[in-house]
Amino acid sequence: MTIEIRGATELPARRENIELHTSDGLTLVGELALPETAEPVATIVALHPLPTAGGFMDSHILRKAAARLPALADIAVLRFNFRGATSPRGTSEGQFGHGIDEQHDLAAAMDFVAERGLPNPWLVGWSFGTEVTLKWGLQHPIVGAILLSPPLHRTSPEEVAAWAGSGKRLVAVIPELDDYLRPDEARERFASVPELEFVAVDGGKHLWVGEEQTYRVLTEIVARLNPGVLPLPRTWDE
Repeated sequence: MTIEIRGATELPARRENIELHTSDGLTLVGELALPETAEPVATIVALHPLPTAGGFMDSHILRKAAARLPALADIAVLRFNFRGATSPRGTSEGQFGHGIDEQHDLAAAMDFVAERGLPNPWLVGWSFGTEVTLKWGLQHPIVGAILLSPPLHRTSPEEVAAWAGSGKRLVAVIPELDDYLRPDEARERFASVPELEFVAVDGGKHLWVGEEQTYRVLTEIVARLNPGVLPLPRTWDE
């Protein structure tokens, strides 16, 4: 039977509830989703939106990436709740760290990636997750980072500029109608990184609501991690 891939669709994968352990003594809860039979060709480390505004590991773009991309693109997806964040998976220990203490959360995730031998890791940050990515991502052995709706609230110009010449790819996916940072201003604020891959999404909004926006975002991710499988199918044969 052929099904249409929609918002709630969860395609086959090997899914494992995991824990991360930070250097400052916290236990974080998360999930690793792997291709069902193949070995992954690349890995997403997903960094979610602002916990104090309802962001968590199940924020919809990240949940859908984990639900679809292991099957559609042979990509491993590691999601977790930042310190103090709660989802149906559970609550991570600690309290919101304003993008500073979350450096330990990211480090714990990257330690997990190394321990499991997960290949070609990319950070995929959304909103607040982009702040953690820009501040601390360069400390880790990543291929690159994809920024979804970066607000640049907590990120200094110096932290952005540090990505220039780093050898790590940086992709900014900017919604035309974003609530915080729209394409024209984003071009100015990322001008210090000339190798930036800049993607302006017509009609896009900060929360990427709706199947067409979800499909566009997942396509931009896969275009960097495993472009040979594009275009992503919109149906699945069960």
